[in-house]
Amino acid sequence: MLLVSPACRGVYLQTIDPNPVDFSARGSYASCFQIPPSVSQRECLMRFGTVFCFNQKHREQTSFKKRHVSTQNVDLPPILPKNKKKPYPIPFKQIQEEARKDKKLAQMGIEKQLDPPKNGLLVPNLIPVAYQVIDNWKLLIKGLAQLLHVVPVFACSECGAVHVSNAGHNIRDCNGPTNSQRRGSHSWVKGTINDVLIPVESYHMYDPFGRRIKHETRFDYERIPALVELCIQAGVEIPEYPCRRRTQPIRMMGKRVIDRGGYLREPDKPQTSSISSPLAELDTLGACERYPPPSPEDIPKIAQETMDAYEKVRLGVTKLMRKFTVKACGYCSEVHVGPWGHSVKLCGEFKHQWRDGKHGWQDALVDEVFPPNYVWHVRDLKGNPLTGNLRRFYGKAPALVEICMHSGARVPQRYKAMMRLDIIVPDSQEADMVA
Repeated sequence: MLLVSPACRGVYLQTIDPNPVDFSARGSYASCFQIPPSVSQRECLMRFGTVFCFNQKHREQTSFKKRHVSTQNVDLPPILPKNKKKPYPIPFKQIQEEARKDKKLAQMGIEKQLDPPKNGLLVPNLIPVAYQVIDNWKLLIKGLAQLLHVVPVFACSECGAVHVSNAGHNIRDCNGPTNSQRRGSHSWVKGTINDVLIPVESYHMYDPFGRRIKHETRFDYERIPALVELCIQAGVEIPEYPCRRRTQPIRMMGKRVIDRGGYLREPDKPQTSSISSPLAELDTLGACERYPPPSPEDIPKIAQETMDAYEKVRLGVTKLMRKFTVKACGYCSEVHVGPWGHSVKLCGEFKHQWRDGKHGWQDALVDEVFPPNYVWHVRDLKGNPLTGNLRRFYGKAPALVEICMHSGARVPQRYKAMMRLDIIVPDSQEADMVA
């Protein structure tokens, strides 16, 4: 018998006599030799007896976890140019390949296999996640509105820049319409809660798989926060904003819906005042007026609760967007929660004339539904303003994380590398001597 591995060509082998012999009487019971590369395995079987390969080490099947090595510093988030389309989250070749498969199945008359929630049914294990996101979203708005009475926030009236400090910074990176007249300097005004939590709204639809929203019928649908609309479609019940709950899945063949269970009219909404409406707690409008300033001893506790709520909201939105379809325009900031985008012609960004104002829909990212809004990290609110010649030593962090940090909350580990906490910012005269 011969045992030879295909990778053992030209290695040392052993031959053992087939008959049992007293090997202790023989000085060496085996003879070692080398098979030349020209000899095949079949020739080895014909020439030699039992052959074993002993040069390869035994590979142990060990399972181990790869240790996560935290980086010391990471690059700042890139600023996408406005004269180009956003990159696709999914490679375009993969999108084309899936479209070809769906088209081939449709030509063969085979229905497309859809899993919840793609077929209109709810996912039971995601309903608690949606309720948790809503509860933490309310806590996030309340905590941030209270902290804004304590921590000073400035916003540029010309662009979307935000700065958390006692005064605005001196970095000339304004990209507003009149930035050339100010030589890139910002025009700072007092910031609001909408400058920290950027409002991203979406059309509320009773049936996401129903008729598409046309440009002429856009005023028949209300605009609510996209995060709230995502939770409503995931199973959250709000009487003022009902959503159709299907018991039978929809059927599709290619891109065409062949059975959606008919069209249903949206039920009448209950009449409630704007103050007592449940959406008032879910909207950032007027939040600073609704919640009074906190007492000094409660500020660290509120800051930590707000930080934890921010992380839970982001984690919950990430879980929901793995299953539910959310579309975003590749040119502007418009977001639509549903299997396909609407047909409203309100896109005014790059080459909108070629598209007749229609949006270029693609799969949305978490940062487009729940924007982090990065700001420059300031170590001392009462220190000197940041300068442009030292900007390579500064770090960045989400605006809410920066506010909670200055209020006494612990910074999560994943933000520390971008904030560059281990870098000592030199003086302006020492910056030229730094390599």
